[in-house]
Amino acid sequence: MSAQTNSKGPPAVVASDSLGCHQSKLSTSQELRGSAMTFYRKRLDDRAMSQVMTPASGRGFLLGVSMSTRHRRSIFRGRQGAAHDFGRGAIYIRDFADDYRADIHGSFDFTLVELPPAFFERAAEEVRGAPVTGLATVVAQHDPVLEHLVHALAPALARPEEACSLFVDQLGIVIGTHLLQRYAGAQLAPPRTAALSRLHEERAKQLLLSKVKGNVSIPEIARECNMSASYFLRAFKETTGQTPHQWLMAQRVERAREFLSNTELPLAEIAVACNFYDQSHFSRVFSQLVGSSPGSWRRRSGR
Repeated sequence: MSAQTNSKGPPAVVASDSLGCHQSKLSTSQELRGSAMTFYRKRLDDRAMSQVMTPASGRGFLLGVSMSTRHRRSIFRGRQGAAHDFGRGAIYIRDFADDYRADIHGSFDFTLVELPPAFFERAAEEVRGAPVTGLATVVAQHDPVLEHLVHALAPALARPEEACSLFVDQLGIVIGTHLLQRYAGAQLAPPRTAALSRLHEERAKQLLLSKVKGNVSIPEIARECNMSASYFLRAFKETTGQTPHQWLMAQRVERAREFLSNTELPLAEIAVACNFYDQSHFSRVFSQLVGSSPGSWRRRSGR
């Protein structure tokens, strides 16, 4: 008796992404790499049950922050599973060193932050006492600070081609500092001084202005000033009253106002001349800082 051949072939294998999500089923899958960590937005609108699995690895830790008001998942340790309900702003923290499996009950929407081992190595500059090598495991705990920070990150994740590395780094530093203090019990070293020296301030501003489209990182500038990234961020704001990203955007808007007042260049050309990503980006930033669109401001100035 001859063996029968299954004409349908083997069952299709559903490809998973680096976080164990079924890539083809996701409604949203965004990724943005910062200097010290990687950010993701993963959303699934399907109400059917799905599963997330990742094998143990040395990738570090993963923070997840729920962006939706209602989500349930069953997380398994071996064969034992426990169901957890997540509201908006509820978080989980897990160690990539452990196998992970979760049954997802319906839709979800999470912003995720991957913290590699290098993040904890660099954190040694900031921490007093014993070095921090990881974070506490947390499931479905509300954290309003992280909820606020990841919502501020959402536009950059949605338009990663426009994302300014300075802004991404700034949010990453604040997120990392909060995690170290709240979920690792770390005591950060006190600042050595309240502000930047005049030499360091001038060097930092020179670097900020010299890089097209803000493609300079906070750690890069901090190294030039011989200080840690988080200390530099605090000292720069103390000195100027602004974060590096805010200061740089203000400089570009001021330059744009000069073009608007003294030339008849089209807005698209002014956007390029002032190192905005495009005219749309220029208009958004200008409106936020000035209170009116570039076109309206130009008309009022008499051009």
